[in-house]
Amino acid sequence: MKKKTLIIVLLVLSVLAAMVIYRINSNKEKDAKNSGPRAGGRAAAKVYGKVIQGQEFSDFLTLSGSIEADEQIELHTEISGIVESINFSEGGRVGQGQVLITLNDAELQAQLAQAKTRNNLAAENERRAKLLLEKEAISQEEYDIASADFRTAQSQIQLIQAQLSKTVIRAPFSGTIGLRNISKGSYITPATSIAKLVNTSRLKVSFSIPEKYANKVRVGNQIKFDVQGVDADFSAKIYATEPSVEANTRTLLVKAISANSGNQLIPGTFANIVFPLETIDNGLLVPAEALIPIQNGKKVFVMRKGLATEVLVETGARTEEDILITSGISAGDTVLTSGVMALRNGTPVNVTLR
Repeated sequence: MKKKTLIIVLLVLSVLAAMVIYRINSNKEKDAKNSGPRAGGRAAAKVYGKVIQGQEFSDFLTLSGSIEADEQIELHTEISGIVESINFSEGGRVGQGQVLITLNDAELQAQLAQAKTRNNLAAENERRAKLLLEKEAISQEEYDIASADFRTAQSQIQLIQAQLSKTVIRAPFSGTIGLRNISKGSYITPATSIAKLVNTSRLKVSFSIPEKYANKVRVGNQIKFDVQGVDADFSAKIYATEPSVEANTRTLLVKAISANSGNQLIPGTFANIVFPLETIDNGLLVPAEALIPIQNGKKVFVMRKGLATEVLVETGARTEEDILITSGISAGDTVLTSGVMALRNGTPVNVTLR
């Protein structure tokens, strides 16, 4: 009985041992299958890449600005009066010094005639007083009074003539005159706006630049700009800046001047401005799609020895399609540009260059 039991136990142990050995061999085979690809390289991911080479890159800022007239005023008269004539056409060109309107000056002309009569009388009295003074027939004081009356009469003529000159309104500079707000026969005062006069042969481009780039502004620098509705690019030369940064916006106000020979630009419109910063001879530009945002910055994948290698980078300016890399990669590196979100550091890759 004991011998039979022992035989059964041995058989059971033999079966268990066989099962254990089978299990171990099976696991080894699975491990071999799993480790085999690692040793020989698992199926490489198919991605696109680009060999990065240094190239000239012009860094710039895109800003918003406005177009302003070189000279622009609202015309007013210095004295009150009735409009006698209007000598310009609305929307027309006028030259510097051209008579625009005249006011009725009949009352001033009468005052001038009266003042001239008084001046003649004062001049004759002064002449007689001088003769009498030479003959010691009158005192010096009496002569001084006559002489003062003569000079006062002369001053009165000059005053009335100055008032008469104000009845003629002339263009202070050449330009285009706008719509008038008066008519012939209107009574106007210094508060009345006659019309607007604008010089559009040259225009100013006004814009603000962040204080970070304020030291890049130089008088004489060229900028490029365009406006909506005009299919053309324009240039302007910086001629002045504010002496200090505006405290609330932390920006520096800059003004540039641009020719407007074709009258394509209209004062008051917005301008899209390209402000050049610097030109880099060997800039490293990578496609924007290659960049992966991470918590501490940005990274790209670079192919090294057939593997995707994760590289932290720092970026600079960008264009519509590319981004300037300032550190992290070198010229000649192959940057992976597609399928990068699924890659891991060390993943085998099969790269197709673009």
